[in-house]
Amino acid sequence: MLFANSTSMLWLSYYGIALLVIVAVYFALSLLPRLPRLVLTWSVAGAVLMPASFRLPLIEEDEFYTGWAPSAMVSAVGFLEHNGAALRGGLMWLIFGVAVGALMGVALWWWRRPDEYNDVEQDEQRAGDAQPSRRREPVIG
Repeated sequence: MLFANSTSMLWLSYYGIALLVIVAVYFALSLLPRLPRLVLTWSVAGAVLMPASFRLPLIEEDEFYTGWAPSAMVSAVGFLEHNGAALRGGLMWLIFGVAVGALMGVALWWWRRPDEYNDVEQDEQRAGDAQPSRRREPVIG
C-alpha cells in the first residue's frame, strides 16, 4: 500500500512526471519526421526511466546506504562528488537506457511504418498500355 512517506510513492510520482516529460518531448519534436522524432523521444525515455543502484557512506565508519535512483541522478551525483565508481555505474546504465530507448523507437517506427506505394508498377503498366500516336475511331460490332 502506498503511504505518504514511502519510497513507492516517490517512484510512482517520479514516473508520472517522467511520463509528462516524455509526452512533452514528443510534441516538442513534432516538426521532425517520424523516425528521428521517435528515436529521440524514446532515447529520452530510456535516459529518464532507467534506474541504477547507488551506495552512499553514512556518518558511522564502514556503514553504507544502498538503494536505487534514476541513472541520470546517480551519474550526476557521482560527477559532483568525484566518485568514479558511482559515475561509472550511473553512466553505464544511462547509456544502456538511451540505447534501448533508441532501439524501441526504431522498432516502433518499423512496426507502424506506412505501406509502400506501388507507383513503379503503375508507371510500368502505363508504359505497357501506351496508345498509338494515331487516333482510332470507335467500331460497332
